Amino acid sequence: MNILIVGAGFSGTVIAYELSKAGHNISMIDERPHIGGNAYDYTDENGIRIHKYGAHLFHTNNKKVFDWLTQFGEWEEYKHKVKAILDDGRYVTLPVNKETLKIIGKENIIDTLYRPYTYKMWNKTIEELDPSIINRIPIRDDDNEYYFPNDRYQVLPKKGYTEIFNLILDQKTIKVNLNTKFDKTMESSYDYIFNSMAIDEYYDYEFGKLPYRSIKFHHTTLPIVKLLPTSVVNFTHNSKYTRIIEWKNMPNHGINNACTTLTYEEPCDYKDNNFERYYPVKDISGNNKKLYLKYKNIKKEKMEFIGRCGQYVYIDMHQAISSALTISHKFKEKIE
Repeated sequence: MNILIVGAGFSGTVIAYELSKAGHNISMIDERPHIGGNAYDYTDENGIRIHKYGAHLFHTNNKKVFDWLTQFGEWEEYKHKVKAILDDGRYVTLPVNKETLKIIGKENIIDTLYRPYTYKMWNKTIEELDPSIINRIPIRDDDNEYYFPNDRYQVLPKKGYTEIFNLILDQKTIKVNLNTKFDKTMESSYDYIFNSMAIDEYYDYEFGKLPYRSIKFHHTTLPIVKLLPTSVVNFTHNSKYTRIIEWKNMPNHGINNACTTLTYEEPCDYKDNNFERYYPVKDISGNNKKLYLKYKNIKKEKMEFIGRCGQYVYIDMHQAISSALTISHKFKEKIE
């Protein structure tokens, strides 16, 4: 079959690889000038590797996903740590551990660490959001310092995510065209389409627009060797910024004894950031999901929507890979 895949992120790339190995001809397009979706990384003028769309840390307990991904390229174990900086300049550990509880006080945890960050991130109060968003970072009663303490597999690619995508897509039956926006006139040229574009945009917002949050990334270079105690530090103040990343604190992200590269993040509505959709909004009322389901229930015989924007889900990389492997398997079963 001749198959079109819209979007060169993890969802589209996994499906492209799996179906190319099954003998199908794959055409992949992406409106951006690069592969890798939001996991795309590059090396800056200081020799420091930067994740263009924010820090991407691979972590999972899913051995199938881990084995599938790590067959490509070289990987190194990396157990991520995050600190939050308080108003007095002290650093405390996230997720909250016994030491953080002692410093802040249990009664102040929500208001100090979560409430201001959540409002900046989502432009909603904690009470307006689905509880699952807050539950992603539980409060602990031990001395753990790791951000993903319960995940068995935690790794970073030694040569970056972009290199991994290059290896996955290096197949004779996969053709990639960048700087190419999807157009409905393309549909007649293919037997099937996997589409990771925003589902409401595809249907011309027939039922209304689905809300998304986005992030503006601000990069800066300081003439010092190292600044932060961890690669990611969350802010607890009420400014518009949520966190700062020091890339050199991650393994294989460059060495420069004269300077360090940092990125600080400013959440915003996607309409205020060139319509870059990063995070679907899970409101506690469920109205956004109901709106998404209206679009999902429109029957399309030759098309399946995939990924965060196509399925309107807030998922990590390992979940995107797992979903794409399942979609590929079901598709192969259906056409056999």
